[in-house]
Amino acid sequence: QEAMAQVDELKPKDVNRFLRAVAQLVKLPKRRMWIDYDEEADVLYLSFRKPQRATDSRMRDDGIIVHWRGSEIVGLTILDASTR
Repeated sequence: QEAMAQVDELKPKDVNRFLRAVAQLVKLPKRRMWIDYDEEADVLYLSFRKPQRATDSRMRDDGIIVHWRGSEIVGLTILDASTR
């Protein structure tokens, strides 16, 4: 019940923002992912494996941390996510 009420409260501009995000997510090289957002820290976590068990991580100049297990990218951490 509560979940349906939240869906009914979505405004067209909110739906459009979701659709733009979906258009970008489906372009990622992985088809399965888990998404977590820490609002307090403003960090978005994308995991392509659950659990990630990354063996290496590197931060790019744009504030995105790429996590690898061997040669495979297993996740991304996006800092300052709400301002991108």
